[in-house]
Amino acid sequence: MVDGAWHVRAVWLPEDRVRDIYIDGDQLGFEPIPGATTIADGGFALPGLTDAHCHIGIKRGAVPISSVEEARQMALVDRDAGVLAMRDAGSPFPYPELDDAEDLPRLRRAGRHLAPRRRYLRGVGIECTAEELPGLAAEQAKAGNGWIKLVGDWIDRDAGDLGLSFDADVLAAAIDAAHEAGAKVAVHTFSEAAVEAVVRAGVDSVEHGTGLSPDLLDLMARQKTALVPTMINIATFDDIADAAQPKFPTYADHMRRLKEGFPDVVRRAHEAGVDVYVGTDAGGGIDHGLAAEEILLLHAKAGLSPAEVLAAASWKGREWLGFGGDEHGGLGDLVVYDDDPRADLRVVRAPKRIVLRGNVIA
Repeated sequence: MVDGAWHVRAVWLPEDRVRDIYIDGDQLGFEPIPGATTIADGGFALPGLTDAHCHIGIKRGAVPISSVEEARQMALVDRDAGVLAMRDAGSPFPYPELDDAEDLPRLRRAGRHLAPRRRYLRGVGIECTAEELPGLAAEQAKAGNGWIKLVGDWIDRDAGDLGLSFDADVLAAAIDAAHEAGAKVAVHTFSEAAVEAVVRAGVDSVEHGTGLSPDLLDLMARQKTALVPTMINIATFDDIADAAQPKFPTYADHMRRLKEGFPDVVRRAHEAGVDVYVGTDAGGGIDHGLAAEEILLLHAKAGLSPAEVLAAASWKGREWLGFGGDEHGGLGDLVVYDDDPRADLRVVRAPKRIVLRGNVIA
């Protein structure tokens, strides 16, 4: 990394016009800085990509990390792919010292997942009773830096299908408790019942949301409930279903149907004005560094235009996470591409220049 004041002349995609862009420390602006070093002349620039649903506290096989260094290494993979802001949607291992790490993407962080007893990934979440959930939601609001994560549904082995983790009124009470403690709430949902329960309770973001009904979309848009569809994750549903088929055929069939209908769910949500953001669910079963692939899926499968998905993946996603700019510029983050990603979204796989917090990374 190199310290200094930098100059980039490129098409600034948030405004769709050629700009002379200056970065001095952790501040990006458009007023000339004498002596700034030009690091890119030409191309297309945006303030970095986002991954609004990932886990740098969980490694392959849904195993909790055991050191801060492991979290750091996973975050570096995302950074080098152009992700300069992320939201860790639940970590079993605390790493608050990375919140403001100079060499890592800007971070919004939930505490631990809150899940029912014996109905979630072992060792990942805090398992609790319905009576305990609201109090734990308030506690986890202090463990993260702005978010908590609830598990809204999971397989109910007795029923042989997806089932609510907690009754709708209990989920609502937990959401209220987190809000009162100053945190926003993300909820894992696959099933129809779970997503309806948390949307009507005023949740801040629906994670996955495969069971989302068109009847809920206007409400989501009005109350600014975001959808983070993690389409890379949903693509694994066939494998999940095949593994479950011998013992839980109803669940397996349900998962296949949810996967099949999901692109239309996301498309309808976007058309209804629901804010859709890019998240990969990296960690556990999905590799880090795949934000570009999620961008491509949202365009190819769900029908977001290249311009729309780039906005969701970059400046709009950053603003939603609290890393937006103002009329004078923004934070000192920048990604430059040789070619126009609006003409071919595959361009986002290969950034030419990356500047993070005013430091040249690549």
